[in-house]
Amino acid sequence: MRVAVVGATGAVGTLLLALLERRGWVGGALASEVVPFASARSAGKRIGDMVVQPLADDTIEGFDVALFSAGGATSREWSPRFAAAGALVVDNSSAWRMDPDVPLVVSEVNPGALDHIGKGIVANPNCTTMAVMLPAKALHDAFGLTAMVCTSFQAAGGAGQKGMDELHGQVDRVREHDLVNDGAAAAASVESKVHAKTLAFNVVPWLGTEVEGGYSDEEMKLQNESRKILDLPGLKMAPTCVRVPVMVGHAIEVRATFERRADLGEAMAALRAFPNLELDDIPTPLEWAGRDEVAVGRVRADLYDDHSLNFFVVGDNLLKGAALNTVQIAELLHARGLVGASAAA
Repeated sequence: MRVAVVGATGAVGTLLLALLERRGWVGGALASEVVPFASARSAGKRIGDMVVQPLADDTIEGFDVALFSAGGATSREWSPRFAAAGALVVDNSSAWRMDPDVPLVVSEVNPGALDHIGKGIVANPNCTTMAVMLPAKALHDAFGLTAMVCTSFQAAGGAGQKGMDELHGQVDRVREHDLVNDGAAAAASVESKVHAKTLAFNVVPWLGTEVEGGYSDEEMKLQNESRKILDLPGLKMAPTCVRVPVMVGHAIEVRATFERRADLGEAMAALRAFPNLELDDIPTPLEWAGRDEVAVGRVRADLYDDHSLNFFVVGDNLLKGAALNTVQIAELLHARGLVGASAAA
C-alpha cells in the first residue's frame, strides 16, 4: 500500500511515522511507500529517507490509506479530497467524529463500525474518551452501562507540543517565587497562552471552549463520543475536564453505573480479559507514558450503590489516545480487506 501521513511534522505525526516502522509497515508487507505531508513551509524537509510533500491536488493521488493528524480545518478540506482520490482516511481531529456517516472507532471496542464507511473517512476519538472506552466497554458487556461521572486529569501534551513547551517554560520561573505564601504572584510571573491559567505547580479546571451551561467542548466530547462509540445514545454522563502539570498521559476518575448489580470479582475478571487493558494497583501518567496499553486501577465497589463501580484510568494521550489507535484502525481496514491488494481485487 501507499500510505500518506498528513501532519507528519507534529507531535502525533512524528509518532505515526515511528509506529508505522515499529509495527512493520515500513519495509514490511503492508506498505510499499510512506509519504509525509505537512504545511507548505515544511515541504521539502527530509524525515529520514522521506521528503515532506505539500498538500496539493497533484500530490495526493494514488494512495490507499491517508492517516491525518493535522487539525480540524486541514482535515475538513483535505480528507474528502484524499477520499475522492481513492484513499481511505483515518482522521485524528474532531472534524468528523460526530458525522453520522463517519464511524468513530476505538480498535478494541467497536471494530464492527468499520463495516459502514459512508464517506471514506474513519474518525479517531478524543484522547480522553479513548482511554475511558476500554474499561467502559469491558464493564458494559458484563453489567450494562447506564451512566458515568468522569473527572479527567489531562496532560499538557493534550494541547500538542506547544502545550508541553509552555509548561516546561513555566516551571523554573514559577518556582523562583514563594509558592506557599504568595501563589498569586507566582502564577502571575508567567504568561499563559495555551492553557487557561498558569499550569506549573498548579491544577487548571478548564480546557477547551465553552459550549453550553458552563461546560467546555472537551467535556461534551466525553459525553457525545462515548455515546456514539458504545452505541448508547441514552448514556448519562457528568464530565469535568482538568488540566494538570504532566507532560504526557491523561488520567480519568470514573464512577460507572450499571443496569445489573456490579460484582467486584466479575468486574476485575472482565477488565483483566479485555485486550490492551492492563491492571495496575496505582496507575500514574508518568509510569505509563510511552506505553501502548491503557491502565486501570483503584477499582472499587461504590460505597452507596451496588450497581456502581469506581476506577482510575491512565493512557498515553499521544500513543493510544491518538497515533496508535490511528494505525490500529488502518490495520483493521487492511485485515478486513478494505484497503490494499484485497480491496483492489
